[in-house]
Amino acid sequence: MSFLPGVLRGALGMFGYAINTVFWSTPLILLAILKLLIPIAAVRKLLSRILNWCASSWISVNSLIQKLFLKLSLEIEVDAELSTKARYLVIANHQSWVDILILQRVLNGRIPFLKFFLKKELLYVPLLGIAWWALDFPFMQRYSKSFIKKNPHLAGKDIETTRKACEKFKQLPVSIMNFVEGTRFTPEKHQRQKSPFKHLLKPKAGGIAFVLSSMGEQLHSILDITISYDTKRPPTMWEFVCGKLSQCKVHVRAIEIDDDLTRDYAGNSEHRVAFQRRINQIWADKDERLDQLAESNTK
Repeated sequence: MSFLPGVLRGALGMFGYAINTVFWSTPLILLAILKLLIPIAAVRKLLSRILNWCASSWISVNSLIQKLFLKLSLEIEVDAELSTKARYLVIANHQSWVDILILQRVLNGRIPFLKFFLKKELLYVPLLGIAWWALDFPFMQRYSKSFIKKNPHLAGKDIETTRKACEKFKQLPVSIMNFVEGTRFTPEKHQRQKSPFKHLLKPKAGGIAFVLSSMGEQLHSILDITISYDTKRPPTMWEFVCGKLSQCKVHVRAIEIDDDLTRDYAGNSEHRVAFQRRINQIWADKDERLDQLAESNTK
């Protein structure tokens, strides 16, 4: 359908995404309620597998919609052994909401369904809260530095709470997603930060350190993903569904999780400095890779 006018493709594509979401959310919500009502561990484990299958199927249909309406050249280079039975921390540069669609399309069926750490308060969002819970999205309890200072007995409790929330991942494979920059890249944010990187914002090491401190022993490796678009600026969601993006390159590499990445980040300043230095090096490598990918786009 790529011969259709862009606006028509965009409208049909968005309609397709909406219908697909409604179709799969119905059994997902029903299974979520069933899982909530049945406290038997074996039954909940089975329901979790079915729920993950529903979520993966939703992504698969979204990808089919993209292939139907878009003429997108997606070049993928994988320097890692991927498995749906392993456990990963997935990190990537963040330029647009399109990143999530690209990540889902590239990784679906290759690794376990992508899940995000969510604030505990989101558990109470109507319908979505129970869906996220049913899909085993980990809910974390974070305390601010000022709160810890006033309540020193709660120091380390946030990591302990998250570690307990991740206990279920010992039984089922999982992929935890983290956008290290914390926000989407824009030239304005880049200038305001005075980022030392050409294509990236400064990485926020705390989020990754929190995940690795909570479940580092359970993870197989870190998957470092670099996304490069052939457009002068990252496409918006509407531009994407209208077919304004013609080429996207994705590079995937594995980073081994060693002892240096799982040390006490919050409670030891030396470990914190070393960890930040390590993340900065990963980001420097990614910045160079984006240069290479951008250069190859112009050839």
